[in-house]
Amino acid sequence: MTQMPLIVRNIRELRGQIWEWRGAGETIGFVPTMGALHSGHLSLVELSKTKTSKTVASIFVNPTQFAPGEDFESYPRTEEEDIEKLASVGCDLVYIPERDSMYNAHHATHIKVGGVADNLETDHRPTFFEGVALVVTKLLNRVAPDVAVFGEKDYQQLATIRRLVEDLDMPIEIIGAPIARDKHGLALSSRNKYFNIGGLATARKLNTIMFACAEKLAKGKDIQHCVFAAVDALKVAGFTSVDYVTVASINSLTILHEGQIDRPARLLIAAHCPRNGKDGKTVRLIDNCAIGD
Repeated sequence: MTQMPLIVRNIRELRGQIWEWRGAGETIGFVPTMGALHSGHLSLVELSKTKTSKTVASIFVNPTQFAPGEDFESYPRTEEEDIEKLASVGCDLVYIPERDSMYNAHHATHIKVGGVADNLETDHRPTFFEGVALVVTKLLNRVAPDVAVFGEKDYQQLATIRRLVEDLDMPIEIIGAPIARDKHGLALSSRNKYFNIGGLATARKLNTIMFACAEKLAKGKDIQHCVFAAVDALKVAGFTSVDYVTVASINSLTILHEGQIDRPARLLIAAHCPRNGKDGKTVRLIDNCAIGD
């Protein structure tokens, strides 16, 4: 029989359990999520369990990382199912804070990360990383883990969190987990639930175009030529708009604009895919992959 994790909704109970584990010599891993869990999230928990003796997952749909007009209100919320899924992979504790607990009426602090948080996502969602940096800082302060695991699908976010933790001298190891994909290669995302069959078929073309572009880049093709070709291919495939197809160095995320790749690099993509072909709504997909080895 699957053992259910502890369910904690307030800071006092959370810290009490963490202190108890610490007193017993346990090490703590942490996986923050916004719920609507899929097998990609569960793989983060499984990875955490290989690194630490206890793993905490959080479920919190963070309002500060949604811009006006984005899908905060409609974002999938499946708490009971999420808890069952976390139990199935042996998560030890699920922290589900209330919104007022995270941001009370007097909350007035903002956190801005520079460098790797500039460009790419910031060009299209200017306040996104401020919201991410704030909520991640608060959660890391509350859980105080030894290790925190984040997926590589949100590659710029992972780089931003690493920068944040290093700059603020947090004694936490940040681990990036490989991107989980469906059998067609589409990166798993909670927002994939928005698609009907037709929308999903279009969405699954994104990774094919991305990997083809990365292969050409690895063979020494011109960056600008490959990027433009990938943008055109996405539009032909049915994507309504492309926010970016960009080549960037793997650590600093310095954008490489033209010529051949001369350093370890990553190809990053964000594009809008029709949800169902009927209501005119789209789902914004992001993906990335290494170029070469």
